[in-house]
Amino acid sequence: MDRQGPGATDPTVDPGEIAKFAAMAEEWWDADGTFRPLHRLNPVRLEFLRDRIAARFGRDIRGERPLAGLSILDVGCGGGLLCEPLTRLGAAVTGIDAGGDTVEIARAHAQTMDLAIDYRAAAAGDLADAGETFDVVLTMEVIEHVADREAFLGDCARLVRPGGLMFLATLNRTPKAYLLAIVGAEYLLKWLPRGTHEWRRFVRPSEMAAALRCAGMTMTELTGVAYDPINGRWKLAPGDLDVNYMAMAEKPGTD
Repeated sequence: MDRQGPGATDPTVDPGEIAKFAAMAEEWWDADGTFRPLHRLNPVRLEFLRDRIAARFGRDIRGERPLAGLSILDVGCGGGLLCEPLTRLGAAVTGIDAGGDTVEIARAHAQTMDLAIDYRAAAAGDLADAGETFDVVLTMEVIEHVADREAFLGDCARLVRPGGLMFLATLNRTPKAYLLAIVGAEYLLKWLPRGTHEWRRFVRPSEMAAALRCAGMTMTELTGVAYDPINGRWKLAPGDLDVNYMAMAEKPGTD
């Protein structure tokens, strides 16, 4: 497919979703603003990623930079909430987002933090068509916003080196997820702007696993993520996949 510029004609990109997040771009690093839920979710996401990546590639998480020498691509990186801590852990991080305004915010913040992160306004297919590959590819809270789920996962899978990993995080398409993630989070608690999510775009784990298999990946771990209102924090909840969940998938072979 002939793509005319970064993500411009990529069939996985939904212009409406990009515009929605572009309108909030200035708020990415406000921990008490629109993206407060992601800031609160970040510690459990980061720990999950660090521990699984370290285990796969034989790294000691007690080291100062346990991910040194590994390349990580964050697809739909937003303002860089995962890119920055992963860089501090030693990884060579590339962050891509189809929203140019968002990428500029991420780039500017990384510069103020003196972090070298390769940010680009691009879609996954742009990098895949160019033959780029990475040890780890992240698609965290992204798949529920793309226009073509199977094509998107196919592009992301092409970006994973043989023997590499892909991580995904999204929302399950259940009545409970509708009540908590949309009615609760958007309308009652107002954690997110109304219209941030569409329930019909949520992804069942079985659908995720099937799409990954078609893309040549094998899902090897699936865990729920639940909010603990008593402690005010998110935690892994392996037996509760009803709302938020994270998955890890592997590509067979060696590079």
